[in-house]
Amino acid sequence: MNSLIIAEQFHQLAKLMELHQENVFKVKAISNAASILEKLNQDINLENYHSLAEIKGIGKNILQKINEVLTHGKIIELEEYENKTPETVIELLNIRGLGPSKVFKLWKELNIVSVEELIYACKNNLLKNVKGFGEKTQQTIYENVLLYLQHRNKLQLGIALSVAEEISCILQQNGINTELTGELRRQCEVVNQIEFITTDKIDTSLLQKIQQLSDIPVVVHTCKREEYVFKLFETTGSSDFLEEINFYHLKKHTYKSEEEIFNELKHNYLPAFQRECSKEYYEVNRPIFHNKNLIQLEDFKGILHCHTQYSDGLNTIDEFADFVRENGCEYFGICDHSQSAKYANGLSEERVFQQFQVIDKYNKKHKNFRILKGIESDILKDGSLDYSADVLSQFDFVVASIHNHFDMNEEEATKRLIKAIENPYTTILGHLTGRLLLIRRGYPVNHKKIIDACAANNVVIELNANTYRLDIDWRWLQYCMHKGVKIAINPDAHEKTAIKDIQYGVMVAQKAGLTKEFCINTMSLKELLNFLKHHRKL
Repeated sequence: MNSLIIAEQFHQLAKLMELHQENVFKVKAISNAASILEKLNQDINLENYHSLAEIKGIGKNILQKINEVLTHGKIIELEEYENKTPETVIELLNIRGLGPSKVFKLWKELNIVSVEELIYACKNNLLKNVKGFGEKTQQTIYENVLLYLQHRNKLQLGIALSVAEEISCILQQNGINTELTGELRRQCEVVNQIEFITTDKIDTSLLQKIQQLSDIPVVVHTCKREEYVFKLFETTGSSDFLEEINFYHLKKHTYKSEEEIFNELKHNYLPAFQRECSKEYYEVNRPIFHNKNLIQLEDFKGILHCHTQYSDGLNTIDEFADFVRENGCEYFGICDHSQSAKYANGLSEERVFQQFQVIDKYNKKHKNFRILKGIESDILKDGSLDYSADVLSQFDFVVASIHNHFDMNEEEATKRLIKAIENPYTTILGHLTGRLLLIRRGYPVNHKKIIDACAANNVVIELNANTYRLDIDWRWLQYCMHKGVKIAINPDAHEKTAIKDIQYGVMVAQKAGLTKEFCINTMSLKELLNFLKHHRKL
């Protein structure tokens, strides 16, 4: 089971414990364990979970709860809290800006026990005079409720894939052979339902069992063996795509391959992940979508943008670098947080140079591998970068990112980003909009102006591969390529095994037809060092 799924249970337990006003130290221990498991982002089973005891913050009590998830499916204590809390109250905890203390006040003082009652209260100004709320908070909560309703019952790509893998194993154990279809086969960044297709018979009780494993609908399409290809094609493409290529006009249902269907429709073959948009969209960009150099996971020569114990990561520099090197990479770019990021143990100037010494020592030992000295420098409110020019000039590369002051309009956000892009030390623009999929909207930006600025200043744009971000949105990658802007697909990993998140970045990049020539991670160490050397505009 992926640690992300287990982490969700710990997060929920911490919220419910706080909602019921349990001991603050107990709540903090559970919340801390949730954060650790989230950063791990790796598979955990009954054979390997004991090794987690080596991590600070994972004690016997936490291990016992992890065991309960692996054997029982859920933390027993979480079930107990859920049983004594109305489901509709628990749902309120999913709304951004409504922590347990605010939900407690809504529940116990105002008798608001559902999303619908909360909407009514906001519309009728029932919160603005309540201590701890106010008119501005009421408006923010109302906007967040609407966002929550829009994203209700959806999952991010990485989490949905983990759930789908678990369901697939159960189906296989019961003699049901399946293949993924629908949004997951199209590699969509947000998924409304998990879909499988099979020619095997499946009983209702098994369907009910697998549905319990997911927060979104699980659909298993069944069909005759001779109609399998037709049904796979039909359940894969978006409705708009199928309509535009006249799929519904096909008269026969028996085909040997999906290529045969495309031929009959007089349409060029498209892989599943590109059956998203209109026929015209792909016809116009045919050279891109039929390029043999479409980015692949095996094209990666190195990993950039990772966080070590120097800031808020779980692994030491050596542990991280060894893992990256042992996975066949030529380089590893550290990007711990800069000094303004107090919440993430950002590096003071003194600690930057301490880290440099550790990096130099490692590099001397490994001649065919290199740790690159990078930093994730905060873009300050006025658009300037953290640290002085003297310090910034000593990094091999700089990822510039916004982590605060999100309450900007489009003009303000665009101006702030462009100023950072024009800084001669900015190498890569990190997670462009700051979005967290299904959790937080990104700040509004003028994508074209920002991409144009990156083109003019030779700045790379990051496709942050964390499943909660996938930012820059893949729909803008074609414009990036058109303007000659290169992309860095970065895991933003806070734990060594989380470098595998680049798979999600690759998956959405493929939807846009990103070629390996436009991804700097496919450069050899020598090529990348040459690129970085000629990057700066000094």
